[in-house]
Amino acid sequence: MIDEKPYSQACENNKPYILDVLINEFKDVKKVLEIGSGTGQHAVHFAANLPHITWQTADQLEYHQGIYLWLQEYELSNLLPPIPLSIPNDPWPKQSYDAIFTANTAHIMQKIQVQFMMQKVSEALPTNGVFCQYGPFTIDGEFSSESNAEFHGKLLASGRGGYRDIEELKAWVDNIQLEKIIEMPANNLMLVWRK
Repeated sequence: MIDEKPYSQACENNKPYILDVLINEFKDVKKVLEIGSGTGQHAVHFAANLPHITWQTADQLEYHQGIYLWLQEYELSNLLPPIPLSIPNDPWPKQSYDAIFTANTAHIMQKIQVQFMMQKVSEALPTNGVFCQYGPFTIDGEFSSESNAEFHGKLLASGRGGYRDIEELKAWVDNIQLEKIIEMPANNLMLVWRK
C-alpha cells in the first residue's frame, strides 16, 4: 500500500512535447487505451488537455495503486481507472478503442512481449485507428546518440529487453503502417502507426 503518489521526472519533462503530438494525431479520436500507464502522470495530463477523449489507463497490477492516487487527485470524468494489462499474461481488453498510446515501454519489455503487443495493437485497432508509440528506438541498428547506446547496455545488464529497432517493429505487424517518425527531445521518437 502506498500513501504518496509515484512521481517520474521523465514524465514531467516529456509530457508537454508528447501532448503537442497527440493534439494533432488524436484530434478525431474518442477512446484511447494507454498501455503501461506507469505512475499515472501522463494519463491525468493528457485527459485534462484532451477532454473529447475517454482515456483508459492500463498496467500491471503493481502499478494500479499509484495510478489511482493520481486519478483521485484530478477527478477527471474522462479518465478511467486502470485495468490489468500484463503483456502477454492478461487477456487483451474487450472494449474497442480507436487509438492506443504507449510511452517508454518497448525498451523495458522483453522482445517477445513487444512482439505480442505490436501484434495485438495491429489486430485491435479499427480501420483508421492510430497507435502513438513514444520512446527510444534504433533505426537500421543505429543508436541516435552515445548515451542511448550506453542506456541500452544498462537495460540489457539489468535483465530488460533493451531498445527495439523500428524495422523489427514493422516486421511484427500485418495491417498497420508506420505513418510518421517524429523526433522528440532527449533522443526519443514518436512513432505514429495507422490502420
